[in-house]
Amino acid sequence: MGAIIVLLFPLLIISILKEEWYPLFFRLAQLWSRGILFGMGFLTKIKRDQSFKKGESYMLVANHTSMTDIMLMLVVAKNPFVFVGKKELSKIPLFGFFYKRTCILVDRDSPKSRLAVYERAQKRLNQGLSICIFPEGLVPEDESIVLADFKDGAFRLAIEHQIPIVPMTFYDNKKRHSYTFFSGSPGVMRAKVHEFIPTAGFTVDDKKAIRDKAWDVIYKELTKGNN
Repeated sequence: MGAIIVLLFPLLIISILKEEWYPLFFRLAQLWSRGILFGMGFLTKIKRDQSFKKGESYMLVANHTSMTDIMLMLVVAKNPFVFVGKKELSKIPLFGFFYKRTCILVDRDSPKSRLAVYERAQKRLNQGLSICIFPEGLVPEDESIVLADFKDGAFRLAIEHQIPIVPMTFYDNKKRHSYTFFSGSPGVMRAKVHEFIPTAGFTVDDKKAIRDKAWDVIYKELTKGNN
């Protein structure tokens, strides 16, 4: 992780000097992610039921089981997006330097922080970017949990901005690189981009139904017998 950041460091520094240069940073982050996954012995296989449209904003959601979810999301998504993620990752050397300058950080124990996250996400959406939120909030400590309950934030934002929700299933990240020490192995990381869930015409009163629909899509895919 550190070696690739050092290699790209001059370009990464330039790309974060101005907020409007974020798309350049995003492309560099995609390059970094591919290098990380390949260097760890992971190949990616992606199936798409629907494709992204250039210049469109989306709300990206997926199951959250591994640190590699960040890298795989950057490989899967085509349009520049901003992560909403926990502030603790900003403490990682080198990675954290760029993480806290480009992502929307949240302290889940602070209501004030959660409100600030909401406002920053709205600003990014207004700039034409997409947002990625792992709606489970945290990686479940119990690895037997297939998919934890989703929180409302991602779906409320998507409805208020009338942007499609893009549910994704990450099949193998827990098996390949879970949070259990000395677990995992090299191999293929598969992902599926499901049909987008439209929010046009819906109101925040509909957020629970849309949230549950996204959860059902991912859960059913994770529990299919052929996975």
